[in-house]
Amino acid sequence: MKFKLVPEAPAQLDFVADAQRAVPLVPGTEDDCCARLMRRLDFESRDVARTWLTFLRAVELADETDDGSFVRRETDPTEVHLTDAFERRVYGASDVLALLDDDPKTVEDVFEGFEDRVPVWEHHRAAENWRDVWTERVGRILDWAVLLDLAERRDGGYVAADTPDADR
Repeated sequence: MKFKLVPEAPAQLDFVADAQRAVPLVPGTEDDCCARLMRRLDFESRDVARTWLTFLRAVELADETDDGSFVRRETDPTEVHLTDAFERRVYGASDVLALLDDDPKTVEDVFEGFEDRVPVWEHHRAAENWRDVWTERVGRILDWAVLLDLAERRDGGYVAADTPDADR
């Protein structure tokens, strides 16, 4: 399963561990979990907290139980774990990364290359502004890629990271 919701990338990767710790070990409802995230991390709205809860599920740091409750996984949010889960489970992450090379690209440039991968039903879901919604998502994916050392900012754009790991 792949997840579409991606929160704004935090300034530091350690924030992900803080967000994970805000999810209870004892299963709680979505409302309870969102309230906890808002209280512990000073999120401005329930939507921000819900996006983080969804993202934590995407990167395999939280689970939704069969009854719709949410629970923290006892997985360490290491950079290696987050990078792997991000590429595998965040919708569009691997496609966005594949569009990067040594030539700096703006968010709009990357979106242009990604646009045909936006599910058709999304065009109708937010008919008037689906391109804006998905351009923002691509921007967030790029910012997370920078945070996870999968990409770099250069000359007003994004480039593929120079990494010795040939598997990436």
